[in-house]
Amino acid sequence: MIAKALRVLHLFENLTLAFSFLTMLVLAVMQIALRNFFDGGFLWAESFVRVLVLWIAILGALVATRENNHISIDVMARFLPEIWGKIVSFVINLIAAAICITVAFYALEFVGYEYQDGTIAFANVPTWICQSILPIGFGLMGVRFFMNGIKGLFD
Repeated sequence: MIAKALRVLHLFENLTLAFSFLTMLVLAVMQIALRNFFDGGFLWAESFVRVLVLWIAILGALVATRENNHISIDVMARFLPEIWGKIVSFVINLIAAAICITVAFYALEFVGYEYQDGTIAFANVPTWICQSILPIGFGLMGVRFFMNGIKGLFD
């Protein structure tokens, strides 16, 4: 049951990442073509592309964390005995999880402030909706770092 839910979550992340990237690419190319050839363009396109860059960055980090393929410095773990390498990896993953959960907490507070302000990002889309990826993404990354740390102890 949990494995199926994780597969669905992973598929959703991958599809959202791919769709966001393709949308950003198509919109940016359209905007360039409209400006250069027709002296026009969409007023909201640049703001939307900036939001998509944020979403792509967070979703890409989520995928990298899921696959344990993120940037890491493991020089110490290479020279330690296997058991100590696992312990160091566990501690590093716990620290990364704590940092991500802390960032998620403050990002949630930030999104709450944006909700209270009622500012608009583009085309009547509230800013808080665009920034909602921050607490969600960092929260999921925190959980994944914690799970990677636990899993690393028993591999």
